[in-house]
Amino acid sequence: MTPFDHIYDQPDPRAYFRALGPLEYQAPHHGQGIFRRALTARGQQGRAAEPETVLDICCSYGINAALLNHEVTLDELYAHYTSPQATALTTAELIEWDRNYYAARRRHDAARVIGLDAATNAISYARAVGLLAEGFAENLETLPPSPSLLRAVQHTRLITITGGSTFLSPRTFQPLLACAHEPVWVAALVLRTSSYTSIAACLASYGLVTEKATAHTFPQRRFTDADEQQYAVHAVTAGGEDPYGKETDGYFHASLHLSRPPEDVMAFPLADLMASA
Repeated sequence: MTPFDHIYDQPDPRAYFRALGPLEYQAPHHGQGIFRRALTARGQQGRAAEPETVLDICCSYGINAALLNHEVTLDELYAHYTSPQATALTTAELIEWDRNYYAARRRHDAARVIGLDAATNAISYARAVGLLAEGFAENLETLPPSPSLLRAVQHTRLITITGGSTFLSPRTFQPLLACAHEPVWVAALVLRTSSYTSIAACLASYGLVTEKATAHTFPQRRFTDADEQQYAVHAVTAGGEDPYGKETDGYFHASLHLSRPPEDVMAFPLADLMASA
């Protein structure tokens, strides 16, 4: 896969949107409706009337939090961050502009979102503009979580991932699930070029059943070149999936994997949560 490391830890997200816009990167858009419906279902389980806590892994600049908690679309964010007005601002000016932008669009049912990402600058930006209640620049693949992270995620009800699952393993999930005060739901959009098997097995050890949505996949982004497309087609085929009409048409595709306690699988069918996907 083409590396985009240079855009993930800038002082603000303008380079991110400039680079990924032409490639039609859209994973957070697909997650927006699914995550909102998942939170609605969790809220029907008789908990206190307080904001639900969501942990967004590989949160980058807080884009999933922006889409979850605000009346805004991903296309509008592309337009916002690539506009002449945004281009002319310093990072400090952009942060102030974004504070007002998101405050004016805040939903009444906003969740408390905690962000986890190895990119220090991205986390700092997301916190500065008010997208994250708390943010942690940590890589649990290489180091154990800090005590402050473990304290912050104790009341997590939903874990979300729209990018980065390819680079994750049980090492990231084990300490987070071990410290949770109650079973969590884990909703992940996973590229079809990679396997989710080891993570699903880890989640199963904490009592979570993983369902994969097989009737629908989600375009993630266009390929950067023919080599990347060839890699994807071969990887998808090797994994037992059919790339025809998906990767063969020029896009990475992702599948939804949703992990929950067995009783929640029965109470909230996956098809209902996918209803508008």
